Amino acid sequence: MQTVTKEWLQTIDTLKEVPAGQLQWWIDNSRVYELEEQDYLFRTGEPANGTHVILDGRIHMFLNQSNGTRTIGFSEAKDITGYLPFSRGLVSTVNGQVVEKLTVMTYPIERMKELINGHFELTQALVHIMTSRVRNFTALQQQNEKMMALGKLSAGLAHELNNPAAAIVRGSVSLRKHLQLSPETFKKVMEIKVTPGDVDKVNNKMFQVLGRKDLPVLTLMQKTAMEEKFADCLENLSVENSQEISENFVEYGFTCDDMDEFAGIISRQYLSPILNWINNNLVTEKMVDDIQESSQRIEKLVNSIKNFTHMDRGADKVFTDIHSGIKNTLTMLEYKFKRGNVTLQENYDLKLPPVKAFVGELNQVWTNLIDNALDAMEVNKNGILQIQTSREKDNVIISISDNGPGIPKEIKDSIFDPFFTTKEIGKGTGLGLDVVNRIVEQHNGRIQVNSVPGKTSFIICFPING
Repeated sequence: MQTVTKEWLQTIDTLKEVPAGQLQWWIDNSRVYELEEQDYLFRTGEPANGTHVILDGRIHMFLNQSNGTRTIGFSEAKDITGYLPFSRGLVSTVNGQVVEKLTVMTYPIERMKELINGHFELTQALVHIMTSRVRNFTALQQQNEKMMALGKLSAGLAHELNNPAAAIVRGSVSLRKHLQLSPETFKKVMEIKVTPGDVDKVNNKMFQVLGRKDLPVLTLMQKTAMEEKFADCLENLSVENSQEISENFVEYGFTCDDMDEFAGIISRQYLSPILNWINNNLVTEKMVDDIQESSQRIEKLVNSIKNFTHMDRGADKVFTDIHSGIKNTLTMLEYKFKRGNVTLQENYDLKLPPVKAFVGELNQVWTNLIDNALDAMEVNKNGILQIQTSREKDNVIISISDNGPGIPKEIKDSIFDPFFTTKEIGKGTGLGLDVVNRIVEQHNGRIQVNSVPGKTSFIICFPING
């Protein structure tokens, strides 16, 4: 068992300049004791009982999560932990469990005023430890929150990227098979004998139909009924593959009247191969469109990821369009809108000038607030998320509102406290709104919360010019 003396305490870097008399007073008014392995020096949620100087042994500091624990760090001989002068944390926010038999000196929290009032150098040294701890913890906190944000997005991104990628693979396979069937159709077309004038008429009619705008949106029953009617028209004209052709032609806006016009241009014996040739081209175009749309979806997601993380920017404030960051965040969280059946209402002031900001940090703000709003609306089974931007003199105002159940009055004042969360274990760290608040303050701004049942709004205001 390590014996604690004023000389031993002075071997701790932060205490070496503290007068020996103050250190002896500290020893005389503290309790030295031992804890065995698996014992707890402190537990999450329990009141802090004092300042601990580790004399010998080791403790593991961690947080409980649904799938296990998350290590915060370790404390060992000559480390000082627990409550420190002027700290606002009166309750332990982490667990401290002994992993090697522990000898510890604890100064009781109820006598902290006596230490502060009568022992300036000792207080100064302990405050220095606290500020270093806050600085290190803040860096860890920011890193953990960034990892949490990535965790929130990764599953959705994998899903969002997988869907268009799988569609491209399916489309390319189908296109290859489809093209392998084209020679037979092409052979029949080549056997047709028509004048150049008739070819122009067929071509003009086809592009006239394809150029139609604002096609009606049909229900499944309406589409099925139209396809059956269209197939009957084709069968009356002795067109082969009438059922397959009708499905594609109806989708592109062809009507029975259009078929009658084609029949007036083309000899009946050539009508079937020409319409099958047109259908063949429409199928090819549709497959190419599907592949292109899926490719563009992947490109959009990749660009959103790059813009969201701002991987090509430095750490300084830059002038940026805040709408771009918000929209990139919405793209990243699109899967949660679909999953939660949430409607998005956007009301942006497009006349807003670029604002001077840390772009990556602001994206964390949008991610946390929007993600929290989506989580809050889960109980609705559907929801409405409203995002609005506006200008107030030299400031930009961003409002993010949801129609969830609201924030209870009794916890409203605590929502920005570190580690405060109403989510179940594993879903939240309680760091999100604390990080939001610090980032807004970093931008010389403020954040306001208005909440009643059915509507919660987070309103952010910060200077345009930083």
